[in-house]
Amino acid sequence: MTQEASRITTMTAVATRIEAVIGMEVHVELLTESKMFCGCGTQFGAPPNTQCCPICLGLPGSLPVPNRKAVEHVLGTALALHCEINRQNIFHRKNYFYPDLPKAYQISQYDVPIGVNGYLDVHVNGEVKRVRVRRVHLEEDTGKLLHAERDTSFVDYNRSGVPLMEIVTEPDIHTADEAREYLMALRRILVYLGASDGRMEQGSLRCEPNISVRPAGSDELNAKTELKNLNSFRVVHLGVQYETARQALALERQRGEAYGASPEIPGPPPMRVDLSDLGLAQETRRWDEANLRTVSMRTKEYAHDYRYFPEPDLVPLSFEEETIEKAREHLLELPESRFHRYVEQYGLTEADALVLVDEREVSDYFDAAVLAYGGDAKKIANWMQSDWMRLFNAGGRSWDAVKVQPAALAEMVKLQDEGRITGKLAKSVFETMWEAGRSPAEIVQEQGIEVVGSEEQLLPIIDQVIAENGKLVEAIHKGQLGKKNALVGQVMRITKGGAQPELVQKLIDRRLGLE
Repeated sequence: MTQEASRITTMTAVATRIEAVIGMEVHVELLTESKMFCGCGTQFGAPPNTQCCPICLGLPGSLPVPNRKAVEHVLGTALALHCEINRQNIFHRKNYFYPDLPKAYQISQYDVPIGVNGYLDVHVNGEVKRVRVRRVHLEEDTGKLLHAERDTSFVDYNRSGVPLMEIVTEPDIHTADEAREYLMALRRILVYLGASDGRMEQGSLRCEPNISVRPAGSDELNAKTELKNLNSFRVVHLGVQYETARQALALERQRGEAYGASPEIPGPPPMRVDLSDLGLAQETRRWDEANLRTVSMRTKEYAHDYRYFPEPDLVPLSFEEETIEKAREHLLELPESRFHRYVEQYGLTEADALVLVDEREVSDYFDAAVLAYGGDAKKIANWMQSDWMRLFNAGGRSWDAVKVQPAALAEMVKLQDEGRITGKLAKSVFETMWEAGRSPAEIVQEQGIEVVGSEEQLLPIIDQVIAENGKLVEAIHKGQLGKKNALVGQVMRITKGGAQPELVQKLIDRRLGLE
């Protein structure tokens, strides 16, 4: 066995003996025009420290006022995640000092959050896994440190006070695949609801997995690590993979095992565990992209370290039953509901349905096209997942570039159903529709490419081609049947691709007495 194969085998063997226990914390910057407790703007990318005031800077004498829209976003999300709603809840001061938190405490919710005891069903490798949601609560975001040069950092307080929702799961996740799919499913819901734009690259959605390991099948609890501020699905997957492997090796070493080589974690990309870093401790770690590994940042705090106490400047939140029911009524048809409708009502495969529900605008477009078409929804789905999605991706997934309305797509599929255009012509027509935003019927008429579909239309053309190609006809009669393709090609050229090749072949055989 090669050294590389040995490393992978070693890691696989450890993975079968050790089980990961993962809980997810997701921080979501909410889509509001103003901050959580003041009127400052929330525009991403504004010049540093241009969107802050005495309230979000925590200056003496300033008083916070809650953002109603932010509360509504959290309430709607909690309901979408099947949570129980606490009718009465209060804000707390979470006390800790970091340079990006100017007042040395964060206004958050502690023991009575807005939503509790929910769940999210996640599709993982062809199966459905239920991940329990422990809590959904509301707080404010911190500022942002800018590390300009060695030993020098600056602070941008534009983000300080932006409404932030935190969603915490129970430790129901056990693999990197499950962690990634949970985050993708959660993001889908948040974007559907309009609670977040879901732009992880801008920090709108940040994930912090809490990971520990134990012998497979046991209830043993070990120290957990928190991976801080992971901002892409890829990094979440890699970070959980690496940290699970690192802790698994550390646990094995505690039990008397030792490894002379750094085991490889199957990629891509391949990762190797740093054997000099095999401690098990309650700590916060970060993802080191350059070296594809996690790195320790600091000892992990416990809840009592924050010295929570009720925020004296804010009155308690109170939800009446009428308010909750009104919020429930305003929930859109969520991704999971659409997924089941596409599979059960339209007969789509689960894989096709997941692609279509991944983005709300795409799903809305599909529904509108199916309604306009009135026929087999699978035909619309096939177009959307092939040529439509190809051109959409090529345009940077910008909806401003989508000139084909759902009704126009439906009209084009109808032309194909009626036999007025072939599948090949339909692709050409669709390209023109996408570029010019014109109707398919107009394009077909202008270009003269409608299918020449009847024998009465085709026979004169075939007779002409046969008369002009005597040598080809003679060769065909001598047994060179492959020469028929040249005759078919000439008919297709004359009809501008508007004839059905199978019918053309049949009629040529008839005219040449080859049937």
